[in-house]
Amino acid sequence: MTYHSPPPLNFSAARLAGKVVFVTGASSGIGAAAVRRFAAEGATVVAAARRADRIEALAGELTDGGLPVSSVACDVRDEDSVAQAIAAVVERHGRLDGAFNNAGVGGAHVPFAELRAAKFDEVIATNLRGVFLCMKHEIPAMLASGGGAIVNTSSIGGLVGGAQNGDYAASKWGLAGLTKCVALEYARQGVRVNAIAPGPTDSEMFGRWMPTEERREMIAAAMPMNYIAHPDDMARAALFLLSEESRWTTGAILPCEGGAHAD
Repeated sequence: MTYHSPPPLNFSAARLAGKVVFVTGASSGIGAAAVRRFAAEGATVVAAARRADRIEALAGELTDGGLPVSSVACDVRDEDSVAQAIAAVVERHGRLDGAFNNAGVGGAHVPFAELRAAKFDEVIATNLRGVFLCMKHEIPAMLASGGGAIVNTSSIGGLVGGAQNGDYAASKWGLAGLTKCVALEYARQGVRVNAIAPGPTDSEMFGRWMPTEERREMIAAAMPMNYIAHPDDMARAALFLLSEESRWTTGAILPCEGGAHAD
């Protein structure tokens, strides 16, 4: 049997030109930054979140600026909501080429024995089950389009352990395993599946965890690169994994944490 590599890439400034990309958790932080970045790189982007007013405002702003962005309400905890959102993408644009499954919630940050089961279930329902539901409905749409790429948002909390982080870590370690298994299952059908693992990133979620400037400075000082990431830093990493520049990469969990767990 003869094995043939694909031809060399033809690089262009717009790395997602002609692609239809679905983004969850798009109402703020990393998700909103990703919508902006992907649209600037040529994608037709559908921004999804529970907070419909925010994604509608974001889509309106970018559309007014000449970028093809629309919005769809979506609660990743609800399978019917996810299915309807993906169906809406395909109905509007005829295809689905990429997805950034970014919706997530933070953990309780309490001693493990004080962690409420309801909070644990909430974190798992959004961060792990929500990604499962998204991929379950995204993959058939991508297969019908001839293939595609999925990027999930994991976390440094899915790479290393941490005290009072059991609920969040459980969701993100589970997400890493899910990402790798689905990547292997669909590799020969033209669907790549990877994840980014952000470290401290300036977002609403981080602000709730680190509400004071003093605590933010403490976290920044503990990072090898000595700063807290901007959401666009994560959007750029996701862009790489969605683009053809990473066509030989699947099943990877890309650390985006300023060297915090380098060893």
